Amino acid sequence: MTSEGWGTPPVEPIGQHYIVCGGNALAHRLVLELVEHYEVPVVVLVPDRTRDHAPRIEQLDGVAAVVEYTSVTEEALRAVRVETARGIALVDGSDQENIHAALSAQGHNPGIRIVLRMFNQRLGSNIERLLRNGTALSGSATAAPAFADAALTRPNSVQVGDRFLHIAYDDDIAADRICVVADRIDRQDLGRIRLLPDQEGDSASFVRLAGEFGDGGPIRSATEARRATEAAPASAPDEPSSATGGVAALQTLPSEPAVRIPWWRRLRWRLLDTLRFFTSARLRVVLITALAAVLFAFGLLWYLNGDFAWSLYASLLDLAGAAQPDQPGTGDGSGTGGTWQRIAQVVITFCGITFAPVATAIMVEVLASGRRGQHRSPGAGTRDHVVVVGLGNVGTRVVAQLHGLGVPVVGLESDPQARGISAVRALGVPVVVDDGPLAEQLRRARLKHSRAVVAVSGDDATNLEAALEARAVRPDVRVVLRLFDDSFASHVYATLDNVVSRSTSYLAAPAFAAALMGREVLGTLSVFRHVLLIAELPAELGTGLIGLNRHDLEDTGGVRVLAVRLARSPRLYHWNYADRTRTLEPGDSVVVAATRSGLARLNTTLTENA
Repeated sequence: MTSEGWGTPPVEPIGQHYIVCGGNALAHRLVLELVEHYEVPVVVLVPDRTRDHAPRIEQLDGVAAVVEYTSVTEEALRAVRVETARGIALVDGSDQENIHAALSAQGHNPGIRIVLRMFNQRLGSNIERLLRNGTALSGSATAAPAFADAALTRPNSVQVGDRFLHIAYDDDIAADRICVVADRIDRQDLGRIRLLPDQEGDSASFVRLAGEFGDGGPIRSATEARRATEAAPASAPDEPSSATGGVAALQTLPSEPAVRIPWWRRLRWRLLDTLRFFTSARLRVVLITALAAVLFAFGLLWYLNGDFAWSLYASLLDLAGAAQPDQPGTGDGSGTGGTWQRIAQVVITFCGITFAPVATAIMVEVLASGRRGQHRSPGAGTRDHVVVVGLGNVGTRVVAQLHGLGVPVVGLESDPQARGISAVRALGVPVVVDDGPLAEQLRRARLKHSRAVVAVSGDDATNLEAALEARAVRPDVRVVLRLFDDSFASHVYATLDNVVSRSTSYLAAPAFAAALMGREVLGTLSVFRHVLLIAELPAELGTGLIGLNRHDLEDTGGVRVLAVRLARSPRLYHWNYADRTRTLEPGDSVVVAATRSGLARLNTTLTENA
C-alpha cells in the first residue's frame, strides 16, 4: 500500500526492528540476509513498490511491512517507526540523500545503529564521526576487488595484519593451509557447494578428509577424488558425493598476489598512453618521423667524429637552430666533418624547426580546445588490456583498481551521461562512448587484443550479451560477468568456458548486514558465487565474547577461528591458535571465517551472552 499522504503511520506499533531503505538489488539481498540468517523483524522503505526489486522484496517471508515513499523524509521515518528501531540501513539514493536521512534518523532515535551506502569513501569516513553509532560502506568498493582479480586470473584476497587470505582449490592447496572451507564442489551444480562443513567436537566431520590430507601432505586432486568416487560403491541417492569436484581451502600469502604483466609491457603502455593523451594521430606521425630522423642524424655524427659528447652538443644546438654553418673557402671545402656531417646537421636543424610548431599545436589542442574534457578512444597500440563494460559505480571502481595496478584498461559505456565517465576520464583511461551495436563498441575497444572482458552493467541480459559478443570475436577471451540471478549464473557456468560470475549485491549484502549488527567484516572471499566472510571480533565489555573459547565460537556452526590477538601483544596474530580451551579476556580479539548464516548464528549467541 502507498503510504504517502496518510495521516496515520502504516506500520503497526513495533519495536526492536530493523529498517532497510531502498528497492535496489543490494536492498533485496540485505533484506534476505536479515530475515533468513539473522531472523530479525524488518521494515522496508521503498521509493516505488512496482519497480526495480520492490515487488520481490514484498514477497519475502519475514518482512514485517513494506512502505512506499518517494524519498526518505521525516514523515517516511516516522511511518516506519524509526524511534523504536534497533537499526537502519540506507542503501539507495545519492550520498547527499543518505547523509541527510542518517542524520534525521539519529535525531529521532539517538541510539539507533546506522549503516549507509556511500560511493565517496573519504566523505563516508568523515561522516562516521558525526554519527554516534554508524558505519559508512561502499557496496561497489566491497565487490570491485573480486571482479578485478577475476579478470587478472589471480586469487581474490583479504588483508589481515601482514598476511593476505585467499581461497585455493585442489592441487593448489599447500601443506600450510589454515582450514578447509568447502567440499562437495560440483562445478556443474554450484548449489551443492558446502561451505565450512559442520564440525562435531574438534573436527569429527573431517575424519574422511584427514585421510586424503595425510600427515600434513597435500590434499589429493579433484581428478583423483573423482576416480576414487567412481571406484567406490554407489552412495545413497540423498547423500551427495564428497568428491564431486574437489575441495577449497583457506591459505595465507606474505604479500598481495602480484599482477602477471611484464614490466616492459607496462612501461610501453604507459609511454604510448601518455603520447596518445597529448597528441592526435597526425601529430604523432610527425613527431615519430622527426624523432627518427634526428636519431639517425645524431648516430651519423657520432660515427663520423667518434666523440659522443661533441655529437650530442652539436645536435642539441642544431635542434635549437643555433649551429654555425661552415663558410666557403675554408681549406679543402670539406668543413669540420665533411659532406655527410653537413647533411646530418641540416636534417637535425629542419627537424628542430618542425618540433616548435608541433609543440605549439599540442599546447593549443590540450589547453585551448579542452582536450582533457573529451573522451579518448583506445589507440592502435592498446594491447593486453581489460575491457570494462558499464561505467556505473562498480565499473568505475573496477577501472580504478586495474589502473592502479598498472594494468591497461579501456572503458565502454552506452550512456553518455553515466556518472563514471568523468571519473574514468580523470584517470586518463580511454573510453568508448556509443549507443550503437555492442559488437561495434567492442571492436572499437580493441577486443581482439584484450586479455579479459568485465561486464558489470546493471542489467544481466546486457552483461550476457557482452559475453556472447566477446566470445564470437575471441573464443578464448576471459569473461567476468555481473549477474544477480543465481540460477541464471549456474546456466552460464555450465554453458561457457573460462567465465566467472559475480554478484555485487551478493558480495556486499553480508558486510552490510554484519555492520548493521555491529560486527566488522574485513572483507569477503568468493568460492565461485558463494561468499565467505572474514571478520575480526574484539572481546570488549558488552560484546558477549569475554569468557568464550574457541570451542564455544565454532560450535555455532559455519564459523572457523583463524587467528587470535592477545591483549598483551595486540599487534601479533596467532594463526591457528592451538589452545582451544583458553577463554577470551578483555582486550583480546579473534579473526574468524564465517558463512553468512554462521556469522548470524554467532551474532545471536553473542547477543544472548552480552
